[in-house]
Amino acid sequence: MKFTVEKDLILREVQIAQEIIASRSNMSILSNVLLHAAEGELIVRATDLKVSFETRIPVVVTEPGITTVFCDKLQGILRSLPEGEIEFEQGSAATGENFVIRPKFKEIDFRLRSIPADKFPELQTHIDSGYFDFPQADFAEMVTQTAFAVSDDETRFFMNGVYLETAEDKLIMVATDGRRLSLISHEIPEGLEHFEGVIIPPKVLNLVRRLSTGEGTLQMAIADKHIFFAFENHYISSSLIEGQFPNYRRVIPETQHYSIQLEKAVFSEALKRVALMVEKSRRIYLDISAGQIQIRSEESEVGVARESVAVDFEGPDTTIALNYMYLVDPLRVINTDTISIHFTEPNKALTIYSEPLDRYYHIVMPMQLQ
Repeated sequence: MKFTVEKDLILREVQIAQEIIASRSNMSILSNVLLHAAEGELIVRATDLKVSFETRIPVVVTEPGITTVFCDKLQGILRSLPEGEIEFEQGSAATGENFVIRPKFKEIDFRLRSIPADKFPELQTHIDSGYFDFPQADFAEMVTQTAFAVSDDETRFFMNGVYLETAEDKLIMVATDGRRLSLISHEIPEGLEHFEGVIIPPKVLNLVRRLSTGEGTLQMAIADKHIFFAFENHYISSSLIEGQFPNYRRVIPETQHYSIQLEKAVFSEALKRVALMVEKSRRIYLDISAGQIQIRSEESEVGVARESVAVDFEGPDTTIALNYMYLVDPLRVINTDTISIHFTEPNKALTIYSEPLDRYYHIVMPMQLQ
């Protein structure tokens, strides 16, 4: 195998491959990236056995061939090389089966040990049918508004992913860790038929979000306990999480009696300042009264912090205890200058909305008052 390609073109794809397999520290075949040069293009593949990636880039192929090399080292080498064309060559058994990397017109020579491609697992990165088109920008927003709320408790694996379902003529994406819930809906795309809800690992959703340009559409398909994505020159697939997602509708309040309107940036900055004095519990208190919220930390040996923020509120004086991160995270992704917080009692869920209302909202369960 022998081919030539611009450094930046191949480096971007190798970086994506390394992101997928970075959690694997051992020097097994799964730490390798597969490179297949033929007919004017290079196919790059990587997998951690759950998420699989394939891309195709144009190269000048002198000799077709296929091999695998340690991805982390390949990435490091490519980053270190000067800009311009790079020549890659797989050695023969007679000359030593090393993968040779040489920048053109430079006295630089790297030789990586390779593993034959027949040791690499078979990947199903795409299917022949069943895809539907979805706007890239809308998909990115759906992931942004939900993925951060996924549980990291591996004993409750059914909440370790983002739930996707069709319901009430909407495509709904929702995530929860049992103490908070984030939900966003979208009109059902043309060509998408009703399907049973599935639980998608956040790793693949965040990967697709970062790789998409935000312009045009991407293609999605759900089949055989896998989800598939195709856009630009990328094909990505992931196994789904098996299990029963909680009945999230049970925690969505039907009505809430009171609402507060406030400036998102002012509230967010105040939270961050008060959080400097928060202990391991992450508990902060919202003392709500007419025209203002006082945000305060628990009193401790370290000290206490308090800050008041002007709000639009009429109702009874109320104190609510919350994990401050459950406020900070939604505020980070809400894309309006004003928000509203709806609640009924200190021990019942509160809901955070954008103002004006959009297709998403965030529900937070309070903590015990102390």
